[in-house]
Amino acid sequence: MKSKKSQQVVPNLSGGWSVKSYGSTRAFKTFDTQGEAVAWARSKSKREGLDLYVHGRDGMVRYKNSYRTVPSSPQHGNGRK
Repeated sequence: MKSKKSQQVVPNLSGGWSVKSYGSTRAFKTFDTQGEAVAWARSKSKREGLDLYVHGRDGMVRYKNSYRTVPSSPQHGNGRK
């Protein structure tokens, strides 16, 4: 299941590649190559702590990466404060 906090790299009708937010119909940016789109989306996803889904020309997800940060809990010795 795709997260609402994610970026999607998807093919566009003009033959290039678009980066969209999940559920959005409008693209943030468009690129000539998938590699350029993935590089930009990966940087944005890392910066903002998002999931990244990269689709192929057929629309199927090729791969997913999560750049979410998990808050660390304070360490207490033996479970005591």
